[in-house]
Amino acid sequence: MKYVILIPIYNERESLKLLIDKINFEIKDLNHEISLVVINDASSQQIIDTYPNVENISSIEIVNMKENKGHARCIASGLKFIFEKKEFDYVIPMDGDGEDRPEEIKNFIKLSEQSSGRPIIGQRVKRSESLFFQLSYYFHKFITLVFTGQSIKFGNFTCLSNSTVKKMLEEKATWNSFSGSLKKIEKDFISSPSIRGKRYYGPSKMSFFNLLKHSLSIISVFRKAVLVRSALFIVFYILLIKSYASVITSLPLVLLLIMIYSISSLALRENMDEFNNSLANIHDIDKIK
Repeated sequence: MKYVILIPIYNERESLKLLIDKINFEIKDLNHEISLVVINDASSQQIIDTYPNVENISSIEIVNMKENKGHARCIASGLKFIFEKKEFDYVIPMDGDGEDRPEEIKNFIKLSEQSSGRPIIGQRVKRSESLFFQLSYYFHKFITLVFTGQSIKFGNFTCLSNSTVKKMLEEKATWNSFSGSLKKIEKDFISSPSIRGKRYYGPSKMSFFNLLKHSLSIISVFRKAVLVRSALFIVFYILLIKSYASVITSLPLVLLLIMIYSISSLALRENMDEFNNSLANIHDIDKIK
């Protein structure tokens, strides 16, 4: 079978070089055609380097974008590029900084051989961030479950069949949130245990603010459910505190209204016209192999 590993990148030259080397090593015994498509999201630094160890990789292309569109849109553009320009059975999106471990690629491929096209997700079983960030992440998952009814325990590191990629390209939410869109269009998943690796170089780019934006972007995909559940919560909460109304007791209502406003704003990012025209943002393509 043919697999394409999709790697979104922004100013990660050294990490990309090490990642390609590790991928080449990990796939050496796999009897499949495995290619790499790197989406360079208009990096401000030089990305192209020498890659001495690529003998096990069928091809490597670095797609250089004109304008930086952000991580989610970078992946969405990559999926569109691969679907329209490459022959493939499965796509494996993974971050280029080492936090998605190349050692787990062969687990995806092994599961995909008997998956009947079902998406395979890397379900985190161990993380490497600080305790504060981990607690924030678990709170994000809890809030997502409460307000959307969806339990989303995966990120970008997945293995998607050709048919699932096609569905992703037909769903405008993909332009806003990868994991939210995948959860929206698919109901039956295969889970593969995944350990969050440590970045090869430099500190993590996932700050608390970025995590908050990421969380709200996922929630915005299911905004209809959020509005219904929020309305029920507001009615119930007002009845609960009507005899104890104060600035403090009204604070949860204020926070909820802020959240609703935020997800409504983020939902405006779901632009199908921009998504369909995303390949017009390609500046050039470097064929490394």
